[in-house]
Amino acid sequence: MNKITINGVDICPFSSREELMDYVDENKSILVAINAEKVMNATDQTRAIINGNTGYCDGVGAVWALKQKGAKNAVKIPGCELWLNIVNRYHDCKSFYLVGGKQEVIDATIAKLKEEYPKINILGYRNGYLKSEEERQALIDDVVNKKPDVVFVAMGSPKQELLMGEMQQRHKAIYQGLGGSFDVYTGNADRAPKWWLDHNLEFAYRFFKNPKRIKRQVPIIKLAIKLLFHKV
Repeated sequence: MNKITINGVDICPFSSREELMDYVDENKSILVAINAEKVMNATDQTRAIINGNTGYCDGVGAVWALKQKGAKNAVKIPGCELWLNIVNRYHDCKSFYLVGGKQEVIDATIAKLKEEYPKINILGYRNGYLKSEEERQALIDDVVNKKPDVVFVAMGSPKQELLMGEMQQRHKAIYQGLGGSFDVYTGNADRAPKWWLDHNLEFAYRFFKNPKRIKRQVPIIKLAIKLLFHKV
């Protein structure tokens, strides 16, 4: 897979989620959802994690940038859908470990997964609130000892990427950061309606629903300006 660099961030121009999963099957790594925020706000630390692993387009801004660089077939792959595609593909042949959300959310997530996928092998799970370095290291040790094939971490960026980076140093697996996906899966949070999703306007819907998110929309505006003047 020939990666394309946008503002120092390497992104894989996958043409479908099936292509992404086939790639990860052969290249165990951290799946990092790339949007304008991650491109424009990357630090040396997060950039190193992304560039050493598998960054995929989770936002329309990243897709625009890749297409401008010549990747005409690059598509947006929402992370909140991709993790369930991975579960569907591997539920009866790989083991899983889940981290993230409030305790009631992770409990509901596990219960729903077991109901929908009776054969799923979940080796461990816990909420996303690590209150001390001791808790953090205990979690990492548990992942290392149980050796899951797939690890999902839903804690928001960059915390989830940094945690997965530590885990990966001691245990090779397929890792994916999920942000608030457990909340969406369990019905505690809503995605944009289909029309907004179909027209790549989920970011706009989120802003209209919560104008306080304006600070989080600034990166996509900055990226759009760079794209307009071919500065990426």
